[in-house]
Amino acid sequence: MRRSRIVVAVVLAALAALVGGVVFAYPSVAASTCPSCYGLREVADGVHADPGLDERRIVELVRAAEKRVADFYGGRRGTTRVLACSSEKCYSRIGGGKEKGIAVLNRTVMLSPRGLDVVIASHELSHVELRARLEAEVPQWFDEGLAVVVAGDRRYLTPEGGCLVEPTGPQPATLEAWLKADPGKYGRAACEVSRWLAANGGRDGLLRLVERANHGTEITQLLGRE
Repeated sequence: MRRSRIVVAVVLAALAALVGGVVFAYPSVAASTCPSCYGLREVADGVHADPGLDERRIVELVRAAEKRVADFYGGRRGTTRVLACSSEKCYSRIGGGKEKGIAVLNRTVMLSPRGLDVVIASHELSHVELRARLEAEVPQWFDEGLAVVVAGDRRYLTPEGGCLVEPTGPQPATLEAWLKADPGKYGRAACEVSRWLAANGGRDGLLRLVERANHGTEITQLLGRE
């Protein structure tokens, strides 16, 4: 009996150490699982904010971003938890960095105080929605460029979807390459995606790409990059 208790105690200690290690090394994962553990309160279904934010404003912002994504895709499949911070201290505490917003584990969107607007929220929600639909890996430039298009980000595209920056050379296909690329990468990727959508039937073309990729066709072939 005593030996059993010792074994149980050791297992519990190991689990506690494992959980503690995840919290320490990956606070964004832990915060995604337990927002209240990081001082965020649920202000609406799926929306969590720190006490410094206006509840009505943040809920309206998130709902507007969700609508923008749904309008583009013809509905939403992704189930998203949004964590919004009013201060850099809050954002750092939940694992954020210098970015305005980020999608975590394809199910949670974290917004910094610099990313509390519909465009940034829509951009990150677009990443979640694409992953909810697409089972295959997609080049990073396409994922990011599509998010710019879905969000209607006028820093990188005209109101008509025209290019502000011409693409030059191969686009970053991996996350590592994307992170190393210069800031002009968003404009170049958005331009390529905008042109691809225009040439392939817009949303319907994108949904066909998703369906064919999920049935085994290589993404590079569908994008004409072989």
